[in-house]
Amino acid sequence: MNGWLAAPILIPFAAAALALLGRRLPLLQSAAALLGAALHLAAGVWLLCEVQGSGIQVLHVAGWPAPFGIALVADPLSALMVLVTGVVYAAVAVYSRADIHTDDIARGYYPLLNILVGGISGAFLTGDLFNLYVWFEVMLMASFALLVMGRTRAQLDGGVKYVVINLIATLLFLTGLGLIFGMTGTLNMAHLHVKLRMASDPGVVAAVAVLFLTAFGIKAGLFPLFFWLPASYHTPPVAVSAIFSGLLTKVGVYALIRTFTLIFPFENNGLRTLVLAAAAATMIVGVLGAATHSHVRRILSFHIVSQVGYMVLGLGLFTPLALAGAVFYLIHHIIVKANLFLISGLMQRTGGAFELSRVGGMYRRHGWLALLFFIPAFSLAGFPPLSGFWAKMILIRASLEAGQFALAGVAAVVGLLTVYSMTKIWNEAFWKPQPETGGTSDAASAPLSGWMVAPVAVMAGLTIFIGLAPETLVQLARSAADALLEPAAYVYTVIGEMR
Repeated sequence: MNGWLAAPILIPFAAAALALLGRRLPLLQSAAALLGAALHLAAGVWLLCEVQGSGIQVLHVAGWPAPFGIALVADPLSALMVLVTGVVYAAVAVYSRADIHTDDIARGYYPLLNILVGGISGAFLTGDLFNLYVWFEVMLMASFALLVMGRTRAQLDGGVKYVVINLIATLLFLTGLGLIFGMTGTLNMAHLHVKLRMASDPGVVAAVAVLFLTAFGIKAGLFPLFFWLPASYHTPPVAVSAIFSGLLTKVGVYALIRTFTLIFPFENNGLRTLVLAAAAATMIVGVLGAATHSHVRRILSFHIVSQVGYMVLGLGLFTPLALAGAVFYLIHHIIVKANLFLISGLMQRTGGAFELSRVGGMYRRHGWLALLFFIPAFSLAGFPPLSGFWAKMILIRASLEAGQFALAGVAAVVGLLTVYSMTKIWNEAFWKPQPETGGTSDAASAPLSGWMVAPVAVMAGLTIFIGLAPETLVQLARSAADALLEPAAYVYTVIGEMR
């Protein structure tokens, strides 16, 4: 049965192979992505049910036991992340039918999309640090190719920033891998949990931990090395921006949560203080950057940075409620942020531009689009009873219970400034009249494809469902937090006795 644990990785790669075989047949490539997304989503549902019903699942590839072989591990957190990856994969695959042009398909869009999802799934399921590095590199190659696919000046400029800073993260990651392997003789995460707690020099362990914190912080868009994100995420096609915004930075956040709950000791070494300071700075700088821009996708890109700060805040507080809040925030934000980028594509189709100064009057022409924007936008801002309200409330409450009143205040103020940014988009794009120098009339009058509207509506429905009935996700998040704080079951499942 555990052989199926590799399905979320193998399915996207099989879809990529099928798309490559049909490289001259765009409809076949699209069908392969749709089939792959449907199967991946089904595998994610199955995996979460297995973990909830039978406990942590592990697959020792080729029968080699850990720590000698490759281990795939699914605990409550990784199972949740695989499932929400399937949701975004499905939404983007459907949306791409109308958003991706023939030229981009000919340049390999669908194989690259599938490879990217396979790499993301591998990062969530891997049980050792070296293979986490491998999956990061798979993601980097596929995402860079998707980012510069159109070969425009803006894409190439953003792509250079993106790949250079991520290569620096790779170098730091590799350096950390070499040091930690030299100290312990293993890179299996469960084995490292045991080995590092017996290390003779905690100072060296903390220094190596800072390397991993920096590398994964870059991947997550954490302050101060986040500038590559708003410089690049607004340049590719909307479908690409959506999957980037929903998933790529969250892999970095996931890696931070995984390593600093399972591998590195997080007490009495200053790491928590460093993480909390970075979280606060990330929230503040991200939301201020969003407030100063008038390009819809740039605003949304800066808000990715800001919202990552909330998730890392949950890690830094390091209490059961805070970690549950971080997991809840991860799932909520992946759905909401990917959906907002998809909606930005609908706004551009109807208004003719992404610049707020060039659009307007959408509420009169497309009231339903205003509703579809309102749901994820004000969920992001934390309006009750949408999902973002519960996510922010859990983390603010956890901050207050931990005595971190200043951080609770920062989280609340950043939420208010997020309201400002979302209201600015609402007023400029929907309420004010269409300016005479606005987008093209053809774009403003063009009918929207059902392929684009359907995934937006479904994900908006998910946002409402989570907001009105948050108990299920709260329980799943608490289960994930408990497993993270008490990793004995994870370690025993992967390597047996803790020795």
